[in-house]
Amino acid sequence: MKLAIYGSGCSKCKTLAANAEAAARALGLTYELDKITDMNAIIDAGVMRTPALGVDGSIVVEGKVAAAEEIQKQLARAGVIKTA
Repeated sequence: MKLAIYGSGCSKCKTLAANAEAAARALGLTYELDKITDMNAIIDAGVMRTPALGVDGSIVVEGKVAAAEEIQKQLARAGVIKTA
């Protein structure tokens, strides 16, 4: 699974990255984390508000710092993990 953090690299971006990694680890997922700071790349991805989190090319969190628990739910909604 590929996780991407979109933003300037500010403290909110770093917190979102840490929360995304914590969520992936808690679920036992293998992941790669990219940090996208280039504004053209952020715009090309369709991100309107940063920080944002992309999972396998789809934006699942935008404009806020989501908690690890919320990211776990977003991963389930994105079909990355199966829910019981």
